[in-house]
Amino acid sequence: MEASFAFPSQLFYTSRLIGFTVRIISRERTFMGEQPPEEARRVVVRYGAMRHLGEFSVRPRDSVRRGDDVIVRSERGVEWGTVLAESTERTRELLGTSGRPGRVLRIASDEDRRSRDRVAEREKELFADAQDAIAGRRLQMTLVDVEQIFGGERIVFYYLAEKRVDFRELVRDLARRFSTRIEMRQIGVRDEARLLADYGDCGKPVCCNTHLTQMPPVSMKMAKLQKATLDPSRISGRCGRLKCCLRYEYDTYDAHRRELPGVGTTVVTRYGQGRVLSQELLSRQLIVGYEDGRRILTAESEIVTVVSKGNRGRKRRGNPSAEQNA
Repeated sequence: MEASFAFPSQLFYTSRLIGFTVRIISRERTFMGEQPPEEARRVVVRYGAMRHLGEFSVRPRDSVRRGDDVIVRSERGVEWGTVLAESTERTRELLGTSGRPGRVLRIASDEDRRSRDRVAEREKELFADAQDAIAGRRLQMTLVDVEQIFGGERIVFYYLAEKRVDFRELVRDLARRFSTRIEMRQIGVRDEARLLADYGDCGKPVCCNTHLTQMPPVSMKMAKLQKATLDPSRISGRCGRLKCCLRYEYDTYDAHRRELPGVGTTVVTRYGQGRVLSQELLSRQLIVGYEDGRRILTAESEIVTVVSKGNRGRKRRGNPSAEQNA
């Protein structure tokens, strides 16, 4: 029988080599174990009664598309939402989101839809009970709407009030009665329209409950500049305030007004010398009155020179929101 023998130095180097190999394998396994998973998609979801917009992560194995109804976890709890678009740097900038996104839990199932219907029915009961509680305490507030979070984590009561209301006893009573967290949210008349209004005069859903995330200030000056009717019943929205859409094109109108010769300015055209009587802003044309009594619609390109600037229409240009009606 042959016996093998290794010198101590050989054993030492062999053990070092084995240990080194084991460490390499261990590191490789650790590295593979710590390798970050495939980056999750992010989508923009509209959720809640107030049509909140937020960024939510989607698991790679889930396939969600625009228009899908989904169940999400937001900072308020488990909620019902609708996917609007893929999230990009541009959408993050517009939404102002910089923190940790929420999470899409799943695509809404038939059972989820039945649960949503049950929640809607319970909200009617909650509304009636809360109204009775408010009337019983004679609180100076008007209940507008009730929202129960889909997961049942909280109930939100939206109300109108002219003054500050002490509703601490009311909240304690509602919390005992419904055994959940109660949130009282004071809103304005525009938020009331966001909750309750459906369609505007244009025949489309009102802007405040579709795409507007903030209510822009709107003034009567904007309506005058766009030569809109000044009849309050025709330029007021469902909330009773000036329509938000008066703000949409105001910047374009104002830019054209500044670039064109103002009312009262003396100009020379191919028809002769005359004075600007009015501006047609969108078509970038002017109505010019001439010395012989003619009034001619004149394109901006037909103006040869500006002789003098008039004072009419050149009042100090203040902030349009100074006449705020919002």
